Amino acid sequence: MNPVESHPIAVDPAGVAPVVVFPSVRDLLDLIKVRITSMVVFTTAMGLWLAPGSIGGARTILLLVGTALLVGSANTLNCWYERETDGLMLRTRNRPLPAGRMDPWTALSIGILCGVFAIPILALAINPLTALLGAIAHATYVLVYTPLKRVSHWALEIGAIPGAIPPLMGWTAATGALSLPGWFLFGILFFWQIPHFLAIAIYLEEDYRRGGFKVFSVERGPRIAARWLAFYTVALVAVSLLAQPLGLTSAAYTGAAAILGCGFLAFAWRGIAGPVAGAWARRTMLYSIAWLLTLMLSLVAFSR
Repeated sequence: MNPVESHPIAVDPAGVAPVVVFPSVRDLLDLIKVRITSMVVFTTAMGLWLAPGSIGGARTILLLVGTALLVGSANTLNCWYERETDGLMLRTRNRPLPAGRMDPWTALSIGILCGVFAIPILALAINPLTALLGAIAHATYVLVYTPLKRVSHWALEIGAIPGAIPPLMGWTAATGALSLPGWFLFGILFFWQIPHFLAIAIYLEEDYRRGGFKVFSVERGPRIAARWLAFYTVALVAVSLLAQPLGLTSAAYTGAAAILGCGFLAFAWRGIAGPVAGAWARRTMLYSIAWLLTLMLSLVAFSR
């Protein structure tokens, strides 16, 4: 069965391809990038768990719902803005908008409405500081990072800022203040995103070139990208070892972080010493995901 046949459709009078009026649940989940949204909500919850004090079950749910709406809004607006570019790339051409399964105006409306509801939830149910951080993350991702990807490879560093704010939102939800342990959580996510996405950009270099994105491997070549990956990996491992000195965890976490960090550094070293190939980049990307999940679980398991 054709994927659009199971949905009510409308045909543009000018003869343009049909668009879906009522998108499926699956397309809605693809639009908000549900896996990314789930990961961000988890990092927010981690920040809340590690923070001193408690905000209660009801407010915790509202924090996570508000964060999910905010991230879903940002991802939806990103998909709306990049719908034509997504159609040029193999890994994104089957998304709802480039595949023609959803009307762009529907996606735009969803993105705006989610954001409109998210900020008041965070401001009224949590606190103004957490809502402000969410608004900064949303605006930076949608208005700066998204258009900058077609202009400069420095978009990666800019995009790492909104990606690192959610655990800081979890921390401020409980404390109402920006403090050093909260910035440590921000640093983990900030420095993790850069080697992670550099690995993706090397692995999918031709796809990004096809889409016209100015990623590091396209602009400077995979060899230079691999060196920057190693540089940021060193910074990431160094930051990851600060949890115990900041009083967040026990020595057991430090041991786990050191072992995980050695593995990450080994992958990064292969990119400098050996040929920079897609297979190495893909393995590095997969290890980075495992590294982050295991490190976050270690933070929670060995927290004080």
